[in-house]
Amino acid sequence: MEHVTGTATLRGPSERFTGDVYLNMIEAPAEPARLAAALVRFTPGARTNWHSHTLGQVLHVTDGVALVGTRDGAVVRASPGETVRCPPGEEHWHGATDEAFMSHLALVVGDGRGDGTTWLEPVTDHQYTEALASATSRAKKETS
Repeated sequence: MEHVTGTATLRGPSERFTGDVYLNMIEAPAEPARLAAALVRFTPGARTNWHSHTLGQVLHVTDGVALVGTRDGAVVRASPGETVRCPPGEEHWHGATDEAFMSHLALVVGDGRGDGTTWLEPVTDHQYTEALASATSRAKKETS
């Protein structure tokens, strides 16, 4: 057994994120285990770049509202306690709405050569605005 008392908060690198994002690594992939886990905090409007994972990714929202978008334009709006699973190889992004902070646990299983993430280009402001509008419109319809 090992008791880990905490990790330093790291700023998400601008090569992978738009806006201010902060990470606390919970577990890094190290043989024989391959789990990578982090608590990721997004300021309003902040988001990841497009990316994919060799073996997929699980996102569990802990605070705020998460947006998770895919290349086909689908957008999921997830609230605290909800989980979004991104399948292996699916190009996607995730981030906060423009109104509030959002935090999630990000879980991936590494491929033996790291965490299996392929980072791509930033999500444009236009793509983000469209995703936000789509998710907001759908949420309003569901509550009326």
